[in-house]
Amino acid sequence: MNNNFTLLLELGFGLAGFLTLSAVFLVKATQRHERMVVRINGLRDNGDGLRRTAARKPINPVDAVAAVGAVIARSGLLSASTLTELQSTLSVAGFRGPQGLGIFVGSKLVLMLMLPLVSHLVMHQFEVATVWHNLAVGGGAVMGLLAPDYYVKQLRKRTMEALEKGMPDALDMMIICTEAGLSLEPAIERVAREIAPAHPVVSYELRQTQQALQLNPDRKAALMAMGSRTGLLALQRLAVTLVQSLQYGTPLSHALRTLSVEMRQEQLNAFEARAAKLPVLLTVPMILFILPTIFLVVIGPAAVNMMKPH
Repeated sequence: MNNNFTLLLELGFGLAGFLTLSAVFLVKATQRHERMVVRINGLRDNGDGLRRTAARKPINPVDAVAAVGAVIARSGLLSASTLTELQSTLSVAGFRGPQGLGIFVGSKLVLMLMLPLVSHLVMHQFEVATVWHNLAVGGGAVMGLLAPDYYVKQLRKRTMEALEKGMPDALDMMIICTEAGLSLEPAIERVAREIAPAHPVVSYELRQTQQALQLNPDRKAALMAMGSRTGLLALQRLAVTLVQSLQYGTPLSHALRTLSVEMRQEQLNAFEARAAKLPVLLTVPMILFILPTIFLVVIGPAAVNMMKPH
């Protein structure tokens, strides 16, 4: 049994090495292709572009991991719906570049293969029992598979909280812009630019919406995409409010003011709900740390007097 497990472990390490070398060769081929394209473009520009030929860059481990993940993503092992959901989640979490999906999938594979190797070396160094050795190696594989998911989930949660926190301020600024005479698109552009230092996540979403309004002739679809990108209820309500204001001709500033008041009231209700939970949360620390001290102070002198010889 132990020999079979060791054989499987060695095969896993060999697969990891093969994938790493394949990723390195893929990155080298991509860089060579890019240099060739630059040189060809330079020749087409009568030699002027040769001065801008890209210098040879060292292989970046992140690029290698992204290349491995991209190969797996294109291999068909993951369904189209799964890839779409992953891309949406990674975009909300902050991985918006073209390599985001590849880095995520590649990191899961690399960690799933490397953490068992580290666990195997550590357990072999301390010479523990075979059962604990196998549990450590299997736990390392599970941890390597689930750790990127947990990390991305935490980043997405932080982004959603930042969006929800900054939306009332963005609405107040949008009210000021609309009351000053700006239409919807210039108001969104101005708010996205002004709110960036305080709430960069809100600024990014507003810039995405403003660009969608410029490129998409269907303004309703461009506005509804603002809420569907993140799935945040506050952005969905803002999109519906803007669409209804454009469709029925209601005053935009009045609708935004009503929505801003509702969002701030909801945040206040959430704070009050959290404050109401404090007595319950303080019960356990009080029992563990405060009551024993009180009992010691009250009963201690009597117990000492009882233990004294008469």
